[in-house]
Amino acid sequence: MTDQDKTVETLISEQAVNSFSAAPDARYRQIMQSLVRHLHAFVSDVALTEQEWFEGIRFLTETGHKCDGLVRQEFILLSDTLGVSMLVDAINHRHSANATETTVFGPFFIEGMPEREFGENMAFTPGETALVRGRVVDTQGNPLAGAVLDVWQTADNGQYSGQDTEQPFGNLRGRYRTDPDGYFAIRTIVPVCYPIPTDGPVGRMLNAANRHPWRPAHLHFMIDAPGYRKLVTHLFNHDDPYLESDAVFGVKQSLQVIYEDRVVHDDLSARLGMNLPFKRACYEFVMEAE
Repeated sequence: MTDQDKTVETLISEQAVNSFSAAPDARYRQIMQSLVRHLHAFVSDVALTEQEWFEGIRFLTETGHKCDGLVRQEFILLSDTLGVSMLVDAINHRHSANATETTVFGPFFIEGMPEREFGENMAFTPGETALVRGRVVDTQGNPLAGAVLDVWQTADNGQYSGQDTEQPFGNLRGRYRTDPDGYFAIRTIVPVCYPIPTDGPVGRMLNAANRHPWRPAHLHFMIDAPGYRKLVTHLFNHDDPYLESDAVFGVKQSLQVIYEDRVVHDDLSARLGMNLPFKRACYEFVMEAE
């Protein structure tokens, strides 16, 4: 490459960056100028060919076409599998050391799921019966009454309701609330590990990189309480084989729980009329004030 070539390329990049200089919104201007600067640096760094650039455009186009606006969100899968979702999460949740750690939201949340009673069963498909119980508290250990817990997980076939149209409406989903002492109880089935969808552009990307698509077994939570930062997190099965190689880099040590065998009733399981034996997991969520 000649000096003249370098000068022409530098000029193109400078012009593209400067084209956003008059943007009235300072944050928009900062983001777009930094994006263009880094994108041009990437193109120069790998000396991108025209064919490779068109392949990239085709990949992004196909990613958009794979999104259905309801359940399938291929761009979230792309963000997750590139580690961007977890990086954004880390930047935006530099929280108190006492608060529960966050992790990725994921692409399979559905609004408007059923309101469920304390200890109500949200599993309408087969699986190993489980009771997940615990508390929601603030960083001083005070209980948070009436906190709303949106909960969702896959069925035993590794698919979420909505994604799997054969599952009943609201299967393995629900909105629970804490009692006056901050306690919650959820009847469900033990989560299973599952592969993220690989029938689209993200799957082809993983295959080309010789990466597996598996996520360790987990239960999703989104917890809201007035005056506190919304908490989006998972509870992971402590013995899952994919904890060290989660396809979306979402595992944290503090979010792992043990599903222990229960062969005798405690007061709650007896009150709920649960059949023995079943599995039980316990966790205390700690929320940070806004």
